[in-house]
Amino acid sequence: MRIDLSERRAIVTGSTAGIGMAIARGLAAAGAQVVITGRTAARVDAALAALSQDVPGARLSGVAGDLGTSDGAQRLMEQVPEADILINNLGIFEPKPFFEISDADWLRFFEVNVLSGVRLSRHYAPGMARRGWGRIQFVSSESGLQIPAEMVHYGMTKTAQLAVSRGLAETLAGTGVTVNAILPGPTRSEGVADFFGKIAAEQNTSQAQVERDFIQTHRPTSLIKRLATVEEVANLAVYLASEQASATTGAAMRVDGGVVQSIA
Repeated sequence: MRIDLSERRAIVTGSTAGIGMAIARGLAAAGAQVVITGRTAARVDAALAALSQDVPGARLSGVAGDLGTSDGAQRLMEQVPEADILINNLGIFEPKPFFEISDADWLRFFEVNVLSGVRLSRHYAPGMARRGWGRIQFVSSESGLQIPAEMVHYGMTKTAQLAVSRGLAETLAGTGVTVNAILPGPTRSEGVADFFGKIAAEQNTSQAQVERDFIQTHRPTSLIKRLATVEEVANLAVYLASEQASATTGAAMRVDGGVVQSIA
């Protein structure tokens, strides 16, 4: 299968590192014109430089801003009025006991993880529908199906993304625009690696050991018995953005290493 996105413009939110950057790299390698987004110009510039080196000849641009706010989203929409592919990857996580999660925490997680994608989809989807082709994805998580007790607020937002994704797919039925969610499991993204690195330093052990202990203790149902790589997650996102995935919509596609114990 050869995925050719040379006639498409893609926006990947939260794409200066981790899963988002891997998705941007995969889309660029498939020929798409890719817009990188991040909170600061320095992060965006660094990502553009790295991706340009990884994918010679890549067509890249960047927009800096906090897409967890309406002002940040508006800035992106003004600079990039139209897109064919929208990957709503922006997200934050934070382990915190339920009884310590404040109202402000709940609202912050919902605005960043959910409303960012809602705002952008509301803007870009009508244009996709008018042109008769488009791809929208929400990067959810297996935590949206199996709510982690250590961060219920995060799990709540990932479940909400699944509802928004399915509802938007229903709304766009018959337009040529597909809407899907992808559900990564534990993945060695920048944020996760930093988090495990701090634990390793505190426990005077290796990060690899911390990762193994996490899988054994917190995700024992994993069938691959390890963290996924960001590239493994990005491969699914790139496929769903392709012409070949034209009959896949309204779906929640797991790339969780078999963590979720379900045959559906």
